[in-house]
Amino acid sequence: MPLNLLTPQETRRGLLSVMCACVVLVVGMVAAINLAVPLLAASTLHPSASALVWIVDTYVIFFACLVIPGGAAGDRFGRKGTLLAGLVLFAAGALVSAIAPDVAVVLVGRAVTGIGAAAVLPNTLAVLLHAVPAERRGPTIATWASMTGIGGVIGNVGGGAVLTGGSWRWLFAAVVPVALVLVAAVGRIAPVSPRHDRRLDPLGAVLLVAASMALLLGIVQGPEAGWGSPVVVTGFVAAAVLFAAWTIVELRVEHPLLDPRLFRLRGLRGACLGMTVIFFGMFALFYVNASFLQYGKGFGVLLTGLGIVPLTLPVILGGRHVGHLSARIGLMATVALAFLFVGVGLLGLSFSGTETSYLSYAGWLVLTGIGVTLALPTFSGVIAGSLPPAQAGVGTGLQATTREFGSALGVAVIGTVLTARFTAALPADLRGAHTVAQALADAPGRAADVVAAFVSAADSGLRLIGVAVLVLGAIVVPQTRKGS
Repeated sequence: MPLNLLTPQETRRGLLSVMCACVVLVVGMVAAINLAVPLLAASTLHPSASALVWIVDTYVIFFACLVIPGGAAGDRFGRKGTLLAGLVLFAAGALVSAIAPDVAVVLVGRAVTGIGAAAVLPNTLAVLLHAVPAERRGPTIATWASMTGIGGVIGNVGGGAVLTGGSWRWLFAAVVPVALVLVAAVGRIAPVSPRHDRRLDPLGAVLLVAASMALLLGIVQGPEAGWGSPVVVTGFVAAAVLFAAWTIVELRVEHPLLDPRLFRLRGLRGACLGMTVIFFGMFALFYVNASFLQYGKGFGVLLTGLGIVPLTLPVILGGRHVGHLSARIGLMATVALAFLFVGVGLLGLSFSGTETSYLSYAGWLVLTGIGVTLALPTFSGVIAGSLPPAQAGVGTGLQATTREFGSALGVAVIGTVLTARFTAALPADLRGAHTVAQALADAPGRAADVVAAFVSAADSGLRLIGVAVLVLGAIVVPQTRKGS
């Protein structure tokens, strides 16, 4: 039906559906790639353990660090145009990864895809807020925000379905036509919004990406290169210098990418740290779960994608009730319960070896999901409430940045622990292998020993992450005291 024959309400519904589909696409890719790790490890690319982490994290880091400048670019150059450019970049990057002949080209594709995602996410909301009347903005924002959670579910299930084809390349190839269909839909249905003369901060963006990559370089390369090796030490030193340089630049420019002075607000600081910690735990779990269910439980890739669904059930069913609970028991108590559930859930999962039933495993996933359900709307509300209405866009960008940075850090840390523990747990004659696929290729008749070493490493990794969530939660909770 031509757009001029649709009622305004039908047009808004169509626009909301298209924008939500864009959100699901870019967020779903963050979760879906974890399912492809075993296939990538066994592929002809022969990636090292650290390379596998980089394949997951390169997309997430560019996404996290550029989502705020992506919103600023939309304000300056046009939100619809920036959104369309982001979708095209997303498709192009995915195509490069799909046809990549080696790991280096895969990483280039992942970086381009992450840049595209950073242009897509903030501008979907900006387009919506321009198009809907004031009285519909609240429900519209709520629907849009729910897609950032549902996107992870769809990414796991949809990614699992696609990967049943047997090749990791299918995952990247499958999203190309989806992104191009959305380009056509956005071009047809999205309105053009006015531009604003908002200056960009390219130096701040470059420094933030470089500092984040340097930090992850130090974390990820440690097990293979050695913690005292030049590459690891250089990574940590460079991260410290670059983060310091970024802070100085942001304090001096007229329109900073992200003003460090905002973190003087205690509640905002605590909520941002809390959001980072929750996603740190959740995506460390996603990374381990994808391999644990396939190697340890013998699940196919589709069942593995479905296997994480119990984590999301509390998010879908209970999210709308969190506000009432928080009003009743208080903000600090809600946050404390969130960290307690997530930390204990991860610790419970760390004792779910190959002999434990999936039903028990799913029970710990639900417990972890309850914590995530309590945390996300609570921290989102604190971040939004800590800033004046004029800085609402900054609040949205902060939420996206802290979520994705926590995800990248969680994958990096759990990947590092997995590599170190897995190598140590292997029989002495197999310790040259750093991945399950490599160990199985070296000793195909000793699969039981290899899987046992991986499960032991996964348990140790989840145990460490669970303790870290509880300890960091103890730091965050006092920061959320009302009036702080």
